[in-house]
This record gives sequence, C-alpha cells and structure tokens, in this order.
Amino acid sequence: MNYPDWLKPYVLGAVSGAALATVVGFTWGGWVTGGDARQMSETMSDDKVITALVPVCVAKASADLNRAAKLETIRGVSSYQQREALMEAGWATMPGTEIPNRDLAQACVKALEPELS
Repeated sequence: MNYPDWLKPYVLGAVSGAALATVVGFTWGGWVTGGDARQMSETMSDDKVITALVPVCVAKASADLNRAAKLETIRGVSSYQQREALMEAGWATMPGTEIPNRDLAQACVKALEPELS
C-alpha cells in the first residue's frame, strides 16, 4: 500500500516525540516500571512494620529480668556486632515467631542507644 508523501513527516514526528517523551519520563520525570514500583512499595511497607515493632522490642527489653546483664553484653561488643548480641538476647524475636528479625534488631539497637552508651 502506498502512503502519501505528506504523511511521512507526521509519522516520524509522532514516533520521535513518543521516544523522547519516554526517555525524558523515565530519566527525569519519575516514571518507574511496575516491578520497580512493587519493590519500592514492599520496601516502604517493611520499613513501616519495623518502625511499628520497635516499641515491642524496647518493651521486651524493659521487661526482661536479666536486662542489666544483657545490656552489659551488648555494650561490651563492637558496634557492628551489637545487632547480633541483641538478637541473641531474644528481644528481636516477636511473639509467634521462632527466629529474630535482623532489621528489627538494628532498629532496636538504635532505640536503646542512650542506654548502651
């Protein structure tokens, strides 16, 4: 099929405009793919759950009868090992779970930082 010659510039303009809009949108416009959006939402929801559970971790630490000894143990290790020590203390293990949460332990260490100094 033959197309009129006057149609060629319009088609090329539309195709190049769409390509430019796509490049600008994904580069500077904040557009993301569905997979990226899903990953960002999962990360944000995980962060919110950890933030909500930090008071539970601090409450478990406050209610622990061996609190002073465990705080001393956590204080005695280097800063990058404090998360592991808090996990061993059992304060980052939430009710209904069997294993401690690493992200919660890190957030709980930050919450307990004034007491660890």
